Amino acid sequence: MSLKQQQYINGKWVGSIAGNTRDIINPFNQEVIATVPEGDESDAKVAIAAARAAFDKGEWSSTPASERGTIVWKIAELIERDKEELARLESLDTGKTIEESRGDMDDIAGVFRYYAELADKDGGELIDSPVANSISRVVREPVGVCGQITPWNYPLLQASWKLAPALATGNTLIMKPSEITPLTTIKVFELMEEAGVPAGVANLVLGAGNTVGSELSSNMDVDLISFTGGLFTGKKIMQAASSNVKKLALELGGKNPNIIFADADFETAVDQALNGVFFHAGQICSAGTRLIVEESIHDEFVNALVERVKKFKLGSGFDEKTQMGPLISAEHLAKVEKYVETGIKEGATLAVGGSRPEDPELQKGFFYLPTIFTNCTTDMKIVQEEAFGPVMTVEKFRKEEEAVELANDSIYGLAGAVWTNDIVKAERCVAKMRMGTVWINDFNLYFPHAPWGGFKQSGIGRELGRLGIEEYTETKHIFQNLKPQPINWF
Repeated sequence: MSLKQQQYINGKWVGSIAGNTRDIINPFNQEVIATVPEGDESDAKVAIAAARAAFDKGEWSSTPASERGTIVWKIAELIERDKEELARLESLDTGKTIEESRGDMDDIAGVFRYYAELADKDGGELIDSPVANSISRVVREPVGVCGQITPWNYPLLQASWKLAPALATGNTLIMKPSEITPLTTIKVFELMEEAGVPAGVANLVLGAGNTVGSELSSNMDVDLISFTGGLFTGKKIMQAASSNVKKLALELGGKNPNIIFADADFETAVDQALNGVFFHAGQICSAGTRLIVEESIHDEFVNALVERVKKFKLGSGFDEKTQMGPLISAEHLAKVEKYVETGIKEGATLAVGGSRPEDPELQKGFFYLPTIFTNCTTDMKIVQEEAFGPVMTVEKFRKEEEAVELANDSIYGLAGAVWTNDIVKAERCVAKMRMGTVWINDFNLYFPHAPWGGFKQSGIGRELGRLGIEEYTETKHIFQNLKPQPINWF
């Protein structure tokens, strides 16, 4: 492995100030795959100071936008060049299949390319001025120093959503990846260095959220904090960010409804419902874990799901036959187990799964069988709370209005879907669904051009699309009087 396995601060590869380290574990077999520095508040402060100095000197923000775009485009090319190494690291780090990781790398390169192309496309705008002999302009400028905190489920993909627009708009940044899946983020910082990102512009600090993340959130020299992760942590970050009224971008997960009407294409809806929940072992913020099925097809639909689930192949992400890998850690496995126990106590019917697999080849890994609960209602914790694992709950409905009401009965509002061959009915439902993304006859599709984010407690702001680049800019109005004269008031 050519990985430097260090932090990157002010253009140098360094260990942690305290000398602490962390072993990175392969969730498939618990083998140590790397040992990296474990930074803390002290490391974060040094990185913040470097980013602050780099921004205040203005070298990067004053670089022509087209040149910044060229460097961001170069990063995309280097990701494509090293795609296999990055995919291997991602699968080792997360346990996901190598096919999934390769797909992630293609998406990541696409994100960098998208924002590279946008870098020089906003030259501001002239607006009408009510004052004679004047010019009024609106321009966008970089926010400044950006703290970026990413999750463990899609380590480099989520990083790209933050890195690419921040760099393209001339900001400086400090990134803190999840402490348990940092390897591909380290590698992409190597690639950013190779692409020519100046020292101090992009800094990488490794460590835990309660140390590094807390410092990024509360430090007075950080102008924006962008976080993807859990609701509880997101609320703490909001409180800490009030120290200097930072700009906030929060993506805090979801409990996403997938509505299946009786007139939907049955086989396709079954297949997509399974993919929507069990891809990456359900460790996806937009997973369609709440299946809401029209009563007339409920039993047939559930039976089809269960029969397919029983045939899932669990195993190593490097085995081409594997369909679902392990959960990320022992702690997360225990959380999912407790969640399932709660569902049973609440009276939901366990249709399939509900335990660790008995296969001896899987005993070293953090595996959990794909699980489906039926006879679920919205007052159950398993319907309302995010398990972030391979667990699906199934609810029934009779009328269209009931389906939408069930879908909206959640503190979250990240994503959802409607399956029907009646497009008018689909549009009626979509218009009433309180979510940031709603699919019609599809699930979990995203691309760089479309904004991503949620309603309600799923977060604040948007990533991706043009809105994703606007998150990293401030709007400034510039008024120029071409013929100034005394007012003679005083």
